Amino acid sequence: MPVRNLTMITEIHLLGFQSLHQLNVLLFLLFFLIYYVTMSGNIIIILLVTRSRSLQSPMYFFLTQLSLSDSLMATSITPNTLYVVMMNHDATITFTGCVVQFYFFSASLALESLILTVMSYDRYVAICNPLRYISIMTKRFCVKLILTCWLLGNFNSLIVTITLSKLNFCGSNIIDHLFCDFVPLTELACSDTFILHMETYVMGIPILIIPTTIIVVSYTYIVLTVLRISSSTGRQKAFSTCSSHLIVVSIYYWTIFGVYILPSSGQTSDINKILSLLYTVFTPLINPIIYSLRNEDIKKAVQRTFHKHIM
Repeated sequence: MPVRNLTMITEIHLLGFQSLHQLNVLLFLLFFLIYYVTMSGNIIIILLVTRSRSLQSPMYFFLTQLSLSDSLMATSITPNTLYVVMMNHDATITFTGCVVQFYFFSASLALESLILTVMSYDRYVAICNPLRYISIMTKRFCVKLILTCWLLGNFNSLIVTITLSKLNFCGSNIIDHLFCDFVPLTELACSDTFILHMETYVMGIPILIIPTTIIVVSYTYIVLTVLRISSSTGRQKAFSTCSSHLIVVSIYYWTIFGVYILPSSGQTSDINKILSLLYTVFTPLINPIIYSLRNEDIKKAVQRTFHKHIM
């Protein structure tokens, strides 16, 4: 069969939640509210950190980058989800638009993992080597870490996206999902996807395996160090400095694990969609809430900002 007859998909149909079409209006309002709160919360954190002198530390600099990553992920997924819900089974997206969405989604996914890793290393140095913290976590070193995260995350996404876009797509153009994810797209391909899957496995080493190892090792040393603190007040204070990050890491990796690692043979498509929404839509919403509710410095910065505007 000629190649021109194989590459025939020009648009993708996204089915969304077929079984919940009666609740389209409620789902649209829910996702719109989530997106609004997500963007507002992350923008507020970015503005607070950049304008508050008390928040000029590596931990909060990394927090602004996490907020940028969350905003990128939410923007790459939620507007399209609103469109899919609103159109009720008639949602279409051009194949090019689908590939572009996948690029930004996968880049933000990789970036999120890398920034969470950098934040765990920051907490490790702060708790396990407090006397050397200032000399290790210099401004220049922190900027280099973040630049590496952005470059590596985008490079990983670019390589996979280019290989994906060069596949031949034919036959069905229907994706039973809310957005253009990796697995649904590869299922539409007519050509061999062996090289693409090998790329994802290789790219998974610096994006998933190494970051996960660094996070586990960092928190192992953190727990051992905290347990050696004699006073209960000191232990509580040490745990409080990393508890918010640990909660965010746990939510993020458990949802990723549930979607991409656990076998999906016994799961319905709606369950897979809900699990996907947990880390693409709800995690960017929860992150600023967790950091704002559990962080006294951010609470004080919010109070000072409101007091300044009121005065």
